[in-house]
Amino acid sequence: MAGVVRRKTPVQHSQVWAKLRTLWQEKHLILFKPEYTLLVVSLLWLLEIGINVWVIQKVAYTEIDWKAYMDEVEGVINGTYDYTQLKGDTGPLVYPAGFVYIFTALYYITSHGVNIRLAQYLFAVFYLITLLLVFRIYNRTKKVPPYVFFFVCCASYRIHSISVLRLFNDPVAMLLLFGAINLLMDGHWSLGCGLYSLAVSVKMNVLLFAPGLLFLLLSEFGLIKTIPKLTLCAAVQLLLGLPFLMENPVGYVNNAFDLGRQFMFKWTVNWRFLPEWLFLSRHFHLLLLSAHLLTLLVFALRRWKRPEQSVLDLLKEPSKRKNPAQKHTMVLILFASNFIGMCFSRSLHYQFYVWYFHTLPYLLWSGGVKKLAHLLRVLILGLIELSWNTYPSTDYSSAALHACHCIMLLSLWLAPPPDPTPTPSPASASTNDDDDDDDEAPAKDKRQ
Repeated sequence: MAGVVRRKTPVQHSQVWAKLRTLWQEKHLILFKPEYTLLVVSLLWLLEIGINVWVIQKVAYTEIDWKAYMDEVEGVINGTYDYTQLKGDTGPLVYPAGFVYIFTALYYITSHGVNIRLAQYLFAVFYLITLLLVFRIYNRTKKVPPYVFFFVCCASYRIHSISVLRLFNDPVAMLLLFGAINLLMDGHWSLGCGLYSLAVSVKMNVLLFAPGLLFLLLSEFGLIKTIPKLTLCAAVQLLLGLPFLMENPVGYVNNAFDLGRQFMFKWTVNWRFLPEWLFLSRHFHLLLLSAHLLTLLVFALRRWKRPEQSVLDLLKEPSKRKNPAQKHTMVLILFASNFIGMCFSRSLHYQFYVWYFHTLPYLLWSGGVKKLAHLLRVLILGLIELSWNTYPSTDYSSAALHACHCIMLLSLWLAPPPDPTPTPSPASASTNDDDDDDDEAPAKDKRQ
């Protein structure tokens, strides 16, 4: 009947009191037990709202690239679709078309880019949404103790600076990237691939996740059924870039996807201890690229792939493999793929910190070195933060950053192999392309 108020039964009351009693009894463990992740991150997220408002109101805005972004998209608004003719104060436009569309919207919302304070609050919203997506990943996987999340958000000066004081495009790309990872975790592979490609169209650094994503697609679908997903990613890029490709295809591709762009030595965070001539050497760049590709290959064959599984078997449809599809640590593979790229990057600038900042705790607590105690892991997080906060960078800050990277990479290499427990292949599951993800289902978090 309408209007009838349902009262809680004695059993429901007893369950609520039991949970509250347990929470009170374990209050000293709330910061250490992953099952309390949701409670802790909810409080931290609310705290972050106040922190962002305080930063915007009290800390001076620093102009670096925002005006250049606005000049570049203003050229498009005025009818220039030749990428070689689009320029800002800091140089030519070097980001793909997705960047143009998103920052064109911001151009209009912020009164042609003049209303900086409004732009800061918009970027604060982007940052808070990113935190929600990141916290959802950590809550699903329950691998990291909750106290660590204080260092993931509230304690980082550099991340707040990048997000709300400098207005770089990097946080926008990472917002889309973490949205894509959440979709992949939920089994929405097509939507996840589409959003991933959109993230790439904002900034190319997202391509560092591509090797891990490709491995996951091959493991989940086999080679033949992976091709449509890759085609979708390419179609998104083609559709977004079509107006510019029709005007000057070579100019668009060369500017938006310039993998050989030279970085300035004065801005490097990771290679300050090298002489400048070596930093600029193409031979050094090729050496880093070779080390990057070799490390990815070794990790894919010896750590991501099950030992008894052959490469050819990985290319087959899961239903036709000798060994059924395995449970993958999806988040670990994606985060590790990106981290390997960061380790061998030709140069890391200060805003690039956001490329892997939110993934660091997961990587540290996924390592296989048992002696890497909680305190040492936190120390590594602190040293990395200190390295990125040292301006200008020094020989010691760069060396410390590489030392931390090496320890983390070694720890990831020593991590236990994938869980060999077989699971049903996609062929035997529903065909709506929205099956639950390999390893991220909440009921199976213990596999993490």
